[in-house]
Amino acid sequence: MSLLGDKLQADLNAARKAQDKAAVLLLGTILSDVKNKRIELRAEPTDDDVLDVLRKGIKRRRESVEMYDKGNRPDLAEKERAEVAALEKYLPAQASEDEIRAAVRAAIAAGAASMGPLMGRVNPQFKGKADGSIISRIAKEELAR
Repeated sequence: MSLLGDKLQADLNAARKAQDKAAVLLLGTILSDVKNKRIELRAEPTDDDVLDVLRKGIKRRRESVEMYDKGNRPDLAEKERAEVAALEKYLPAQASEDEIRAAVRAAIAAGAASMGPLMGRVNPQFKGKADGSIISRIAKEELAR
């Protein structure tokens, strides 16, 4: 397994020993998703594959937070927010909005005048370092100028 996968497994074992039921459930679910990724790839997942699994898990939980907030269930929304925070500590450092804005401006200066080409140039630079929705928002702001 990848280094990140090994870290997740070690943290799961530590949570089991500490009898932290919430962490055991969360990490067990993520490791299950990693195993499914292994089956899908028919090979051991790399750290990038594990990061993709983590990002998808975070995205699912953020969507759940929105639904729980709309459904007036603050207790469940808070539980999901805590899970997002717990999973985010496994992600690499995120790019700042200033870095993203500079890359968007550079792509516009290089000739990307519409959203599609702009996102095509900027997204690969920030893969794993920034959420696509943040990049999209900044791109729309800069194109509107």
